[in-house]
Amino acid sequence: MTLIPTVLADLDHELAQTRRLLERIPEAHLDYTPHPKSWPLRSLATHVVNLAQWGVITITTTGIDFLAPSPPHPVLNRAVEFTALWDAHVAAFRQVLATASDEALQATWTATAGEAVAFAMPRIAVLRGMVLNHLIHHRAQLTVYYRLLDVPLPPLYGPTADER
Repeated sequence: MTLIPTVLADLDHELAQTRRLLERIPEAHLDYTPHPKSWPLRSLATHVVNLAQWGVITITTTGIDFLAPSPPHPVLNRAVEFTALWDAHVAAFRQVLATASDEALQATWTATAGEAVAFAMPRIAVLRGMVLNHLIHHRAQLTVYYRLLDVPLPPLYGPTADER
């Protein structure tokens, strides 16, 4: 058995749950921030959407330089825009992951900041830690924003107080 079916099973569940949350983005509150040190809701949700793209980057490159310029991200204003971009990123991620070999997943992927190495680990560890766990972390932050804005939360791992 290859690693891909296991990775896809984990991934599919989490990606579907994230989409459910993105469908409920409170468009009237995209500039909301719960604390001066927190990101505005739009920025946090955009980061969540773009984390699926990190999966493609992880599989199709040997690393990333955090100091290199990154392409601009579109400014999203409506839930349908967040979910459409999410769906595109997820489709691309699933496609490259489905065709990756076990050897490719075990190859070292390196993140740098210029000449300084931030980390180097197997791609599969990057997918789990820096993509999937990172996504879940920021998705959880979104649930806090939603709760503070009184946006009903979808069940992610079971019923929520809003769904009972």
